[in-house]
Amino acid sequence: MYQIFKPISISLSPNTEWDDVWLAWKLIFQPRKWKQGKAAATEELENEFKQFNGAKYVFGFNGGRSALLAILKSLDLEPESEVLLQAFTCNAAVNPVLWAGLKPVYVDCDENDFNIDIEDLKRKITPKSKVVMVQHTFGLPVDMDKILEICKQNNLILIEDCAHSLGAEFRGQRVGTFGKAAFFSFSRDKVISSVYGGIALTNDDNLAGKIRAFQEEIGYPSGFWISQQLLHPILMNCLILPTYSILGKYLLILFQWLHILSKAVHWKEKRGKKPDYFPKRMPDALAVLALNQFRKLERFNIHRKELSSFYYNELKELSSFGGFFQLPPNPPDREQIFLRFTIKHTKAQEIIKKAWQKNLLIGDWYTNPIAPSDTKLEEMKYKLGTCPKAEKLARVTLNLPTHINIFLKEAKKIVDFLKKYGD
Repeated sequence: MYQIFKPISISLSPNTEWDDVWLAWKLIFQPRKWKQGKAAATEELENEFKQFNGAKYVFGFNGGRSALLAILKSLDLEPESEVLLQAFTCNAAVNPVLWAGLKPVYVDCDENDFNIDIEDLKRKITPKSKVVMVQHTFGLPVDMDKILEICKQNNLILIEDCAHSLGAEFRGQRVGTFGKAAFFSFSRDKVISSVYGGIALTNDDNLAGKIRAFQEEIGYPSGFWISQQLLHPILMNCLILPTYSILGKYLLILFQWLHILSKAVHWKEKRGKKPDYFPKRMPDALAVLALNQFRKLERFNIHRKELSSFYYNELKELSSFGGFFQLPPNPPDREQIFLRFTIKHTKAQEIIKKAWQKNLLIGDWYTNPIAPSDTKLEEMKYKLGTCPKAEKLARVTLNLPTHINIFLKEAKKIVDFLKKYGD
């Protein structure tokens, strides 16, 4: 018997626990602390992040896209310089490239680990290529030895997209510390969540000075925008999720239509345009939420790995001997965190649709080479056929939840449902 009201979901504010809800509730009534309070929560978050990653400089922003835009602007590149980045990604990784006046060049991805295809990357380097941006997809680190060699040979700047991979490691070194700069996201469905929020990280003294100047110049988002984010964990957990299948899904649409809650992706971003709340500094209210989540990171990631082990053990028979399901890799030289447990099946879209009918909301990353699915690819400067492997993966992948609010009993319901397709 599947849950009747609250769904088994892969997103919908997945990391939020009741201490997070209580923090947001208290902050709603303390607007003097929303931007920069006496406690300077953003500075505290930046310092703890430095220690965790062993980084020299960390800067808080109101989103990963603001952090990436700060990095790109601070590099002082010529207009239309090429930024090489993989397809099978989100428009949040592409838009800052466009907003900075640069040219995205799409590289295909590896069908096995969903990360950038090394050979296709080599083919697409031109004299105008200046930056390589690698995405550690779903928490599995890229082979950084190969990437660093390519960057060195071609004099390319390396930026790490760590939106999926906070806490992951390659050969014992944390992701985000290999390149000239990196950015992390604390969006509502990332490794830790403060609804919106992000970090730019660098060990380069000159670049750090420019990012700091950029951060100080852009200022904070509006109080209204901050209130939208603070209401998100409260309304999601107290009203929307408990009644999701009968009322909650409609309340979510209504609250977003009334601008009581924000959307994860603004309609402008799906067309390559910039909403007015990007780029901004991280307000202290969201830094308080992010800090609370950051201090739970180890527990979150241990939980993700335990659930992933369960999925491996339960689904391995369905993937062996030419079975229907293909499970994700787990290379011994990489400490991946399994932000989501991504599997492949030729009938992935059919499985996702039938699962949703049973209140199992799985599989919504990525159904397009650039997500969300209603993103205007032409506005992202992407042409269909450019990255055939990424386009194929968008058709055959589905994601299983690993977040802290999914327990073994929910995971077992998902596995029991999937086994019907492996008979």
